[in-house]
Amino acid sequence: MRNLWLSQLVDDKKVLMELNTGDIKTVTRDTRCILCRGAKLLCGKSSCPVMVRFYSQARAKPLIEGLNLEGSSPPSVFIGRIGYPFVSIGPLIPPIRGDTSFLDTPELWQGKTIENIVDFRSQLVRGKHRVHVKNLEKNRIVELTREIALSKTSAEVNAEFFKKPSGALVLDEEVQPYGPSAPLKRLDLTSMKTDHDIEKAFSDTDLKAAEAVVTLHGKEVFVSKIQRAFSAGLFGIGKNRKFVPTRWSITAVDSIISQNLLDQVKEFPLINEFRVYEHTALDNRWIILMVPSHWQYELIEAWYPKTTWNPEGSQVAIYSSSEEFDGRTTYAEIGGCYYSGRLAVSEHLEEERRQAGVIIFREAHPGYIMPVGVWNVRENVRVALKNRSTKFNTLKEALTHISTKLEIKMKDWIANSEVLNKLIYQRKIEDYLRLNSI
Repeated sequence: MRNLWLSQLVDDKKVLMELNTGDIKTVTRDTRCILCRGAKLLCGKSSCPVMVRFYSQARAKPLIEGLNLEGSSPPSVFIGRIGYPFVSIGPLIPPIRGDTSFLDTPELWQGKTIENIVDFRSQLVRGKHRVHVKNLEKNRIVELTREIALSKTSAEVNAEFFKKPSGALVLDEEVQPYGPSAPLKRLDLTSMKTDHDIEKAFSDTDLKAAEAVVTLHGKEVFVSKIQRAFSAGLFGIGKNRKFVPTRWSITAVDSIISQNLLDQVKEFPLINEFRVYEHTALDNRWIILMVPSHWQYELIEAWYPKTTWNPEGSQVAIYSSSEEFDGRTTYAEIGGCYYSGRLAVSEHLEEERRQAGVIIFREAHPGYIMPVGVWNVRENVRVALKNRSTKFNTLKEALTHISTKLEIKMKDWIANSEVLNKLIYQRKIEDYLRLNSI
């Protein structure tokens, strides 16, 4: 047990060790983990990410011991990006049968802890099969992987691997976690129920991929399902279809849907007041500020020391990306989270048939011990916008209220915000006219 724990520690903390009969010979980086061993929380986190991973994998390991695996895929597929255009494709399969849809439906994960999410996602075994992204009908494994992405409910799958699944839990800020992996030798699909909305888009080989995405969203198909089908190459003009790496498909779908909604939102009248929406989850504090202006948008993230993207820092790290009315021409510096947040905001404004400028404030505190995917932004901003807003007559009043809800001083938020600087310091044409009329 001790050697297994230390091996996991090496993977997660990047601590370099030489083990000889259980003795540590060299340690080239942070020694706190050795002194702590998950018990003293010397890193300042509320729980130990090494132990969270270890216990989740320890529970799943006895169920994934051989070369054969039978289980109910949520349904879920994963398309890698390493080596593009030759990538690894295949299903995610848990060693259990029944309704497993919850395992790959982030829209249903509100109220779950990071430990909960890591626990159930670590059960998902990734089958891997190397293929060119345009070879959509190369063999049975390719065809069945795409069929699984068409399924409406959990799909009964039998898989045989070339070697026993292995590897640590994969954590990424863009995609949901998943467990061990292995190259596929054989794949059989014994039972599935097709999602007719997705099948209709799949059957229409003259329908562009973006149009399929927008149409399905309009039919209230879960965004996570649309992303899965997009990744499996189920949409688009027939000759142009191809596999899309999962992390790319997530951002592509978020971007396509939000841009379509914003084309409508930009025609709506402005809101009449300053609004503040609030929500807290997974030790992330979310504040959404809406201002009565034409569309402009910004996501500002503040990462405390000992959090995922600021593990070694001693100061809070603040990052932001923004766009004005005409949108962006380059990929957001802050990554996929930007588009997930924009999707949630544009959905809300389109439903209300109003236009606004929007700033999302995110404080990631030390309890956010590991990344769980950009769905975290989309779903928590959605929840925040369902809450009753607090309304103000001026920007100053709204910012004063926000400063009581966040730990970081407002001057630091303003210093890192393009939109706030524009709202506060840039004179409007009305101000010029008013001054010249005096």
